Amino acid sequence: MKTRFNRVRLAALPFALVTTFPVFSQTSDGTQLKEMVVTASRVATPITDAIADISIITREQLDRAGQSSLRDILAQQPGVQFTSSGSYRSSTGVFLRGAATAQTIVLIDGIRVGSATTGVVSYENLPLSRIERIEILRGASSALYGPDAVGGVIQIFTRAPSDGMAVDATVGMGSDGHRQSGASIRGTMGEEKSVAYSFGASRERATGISVIVDPLSTSYNPDLDGFKSASFDAKLTAKINKEHSISLSLLRSDTEYQFDGMPSPNPLALTKLTADARSKARVGTQIFRWDAQWLPSWKSIVTVGSDDEKSVSDYYRISDGTAGGSSRFNTARSQYSWQNDFSIGRDVLSATLENRNESVDSETAYTVNKRRIQSTLLSYALNRDQWNALAVVRNDRNSQFGSFNNGSLAGGYRLTPSLRWVASAGTSYQAPTFNQLYYPGFGTPTQVPQKNRALETGLKYQEANVSLGAVIYRNNVQGFIIPSTNVQSSLAVLRGVTLSADAQSGNTGYALSYDYADPKSYSAVAASNDLRLVRVARSILNASIHHRIGQVKIFGELKMSGDREDAKVVGVGRDVLAGYSVINTGLTWSFYKNMSLQVRINNLTNKNYMLANSFSTPGRNAFASVAFAM
Repeated sequence: MKTRFNRVRLAALPFALVTTFPVFSQTSDGTQLKEMVVTASRVATPITDAIADISIITREQLDRAGQSSLRDILAQQPGVQFTSSGSYRSSTGVFLRGAATAQTIVLIDGIRVGSATTGVVSYENLPLSRIERIEILRGASSALYGPDAVGGVIQIFTRAPSDGMAVDATVGMGSDGHRQSGASIRGTMGEEKSVAYSFGASRERATGISVIVDPLSTSYNPDLDGFKSASFDAKLTAKINKEHSISLSLLRSDTEYQFDGMPSPNPLALTKLTADARSKARVGTQIFRWDAQWLPSWKSIVTVGSDDEKSVSDYYRISDGTAGGSSRFNTARSQYSWQNDFSIGRDVLSATLENRNESVDSETAYTVNKRRIQSTLLSYALNRDQWNALAVVRNDRNSQFGSFNNGSLAGGYRLTPSLRWVASAGTSYQAPTFNQLYYPGFGTPTQVPQKNRALETGLKYQEANVSLGAVIYRNNVQGFIIPSTNVQSSLAVLRGVTLSADAQSGNTGYALSYDYADPKSYSAVAASNDLRLVRVARSILNASIHHRIGQVKIFGELKMSGDREDAKVVGVGRDVLAGYSVINTGLTWSFYKNMSLQVRINNLTNKNYMLANSFSTPGRNAFASVAFAM
């Protein structure tokens, strides 16, 4: 029997969000008001002044996540959905405001990452233990960040140095052969703490579960599909003087996970039951940054970096381990940017130059395997007591498709000291990926860039430790390329509503969000022939609570999802994947000085559900870890 939302409860959610949380507004100390965000405008801004629809995931939240993956953390945030091809670590796609997975930009310390062939980021290969903070910018953002930011931007900041030496280590184990360990050291040294450092490493592995659960699938194999991963990061920062500082950061993460599949060509005549298929993914970033305060009113940031993305699939015969085939789709990306911020009273004028080179290394014959994007950006942030605004104009010159101009205008007006009205409008474009253009038997070289116009408006309420938000958005994408078929439709409309609430009352924290997303593509032949975009649920409810009792912190999480559509495993057409509800819970106990124990239980009710047709998701599973921090 399919699980469905109760329509009455969904209709009541907007009122619940508004009426439940303000009662806590008088009990906090107001410290939340000082939190700063960078991704909203590319300039550090108090979150209370940010016009954009943005969320922050702190290190404390990541610590509470335990063995959860990045995709699990992101999926708890407003406006974010994800799909997975089974097991604990596997190919992952993220839908931000219903946009396709290739329509969200992911940055690591300001450098873009992801595959140039698919346009997708290997979220499953980014370890939580090496992340300090995540900022999620929802909404079309190509004027600020360039092509592909149709759904928004996810920026990941790696671990930062601490003020004074800090050492931590963790080790844990759990269901399905799950093992995890990690350690880091951070601190400062030298006179006036002029040099800061952070080094860390982690390892993780599991025997896993079977990736595919539908026997009708041509790749079905009921064996266990495990994974193993290892990561390392390093960051050095040096203050040359009061006006200048430089930093160097490195991140490398390698993951190997098993999946069900067969090679093509297939020299050993492997079958779905005799093939051991393994995907090997790597993310490697190297970033140099120079911050300079040339004048009291002029600051510049120079960033030079590279991203090395590896995606290799190897196939072996299970009986004797003989290699039976391999494929690779690797991306090399070099980038630099020069951002200049000029303070004009309380306003900020920014001028930025960017350059990005992408190349593909693969045994598959791509007609074109290189691309260059040169960009110029001007923005003006206007700040007044009652209102603020951000205007952005941008030009991107693509070596394949020529020059494109885009812009955005956003504004916020303070209706009361705690309540703001915000609105924005913008345009963007997205060039087809190398697969959409040139992959044999799938690509179409005549594909043209997708262009979109986006509008959104909403209300933001923030007082003390209470934060409420309500946003309505619509994004029209002309020439939308349907990911599953590579057909360029006449139009896709991404529209929806996001409601969110966060509150802190004494030792208890609450978070609640509801998303209604209705992304549809329209045929070039008949506007009435509209199709929901696959693997995106119309309704998602996320709720969480955490409470501290002495040295113990307990938490609970609830996700309720409506149904979604996906292509049939056999035949033509679509299946409806039932909605579901999942509960997670756990605790952290600081039992001795610098030692703590964490226990987490995911999918407490052992719910059986699918995010992608025929692919599994983990059932009830538990994980326990011991952490040392000094």
